[in-house]
Amino acid sequence: MDKRAFRSKILAILLLFSSVFSYSGCVVLVAGGLGAAGGYAISPDTVEGVLGRDFNAVWDAAVEVTNMMGVAQEKNEQGGEIVAKISGATVTINLFQFSSDTVQLRVKARKSLFPKISVAQDVFVKIVKYLGE
Repeated sequence: MDKRAFRSKILAILLLFSSVFSYSGCVVLVAGGLGAAGGYAISPDTVEGVLGRDFNAVWDAAVEVTNMMGVAQEKNEQGGEIVAKISGATVTINLFQFSSDTVQLRVKARKSLFPKISVAQDVFVKIVKYLGE
């Protein structure tokens, strides 16, 4: 067997394994490759991560990114929730304060009944980059 045929078989096997794992729902995915500030896909439509910032800074960044990317439909600062329409998907951003300088950021995106993990990842990464992490 020549090198070209061997490489194509290896590539086919890798593609097969990656497609099997991507549809199984058990794969953890790093959003944006941001290291410790990176987010993880916790479901087919949700990305979350823990940020070393205070609640107000993360809230302001989430509001600003939401306004840049789409239209905010609901904002509840006390409850830490923003619902927006971004790229045709309904995006829900939740903030949970763990301590005075630690906030969990969770971004969920769905279009109709279907998950839109790419939109959730994009919003999450833009919020983290806006914060400069």
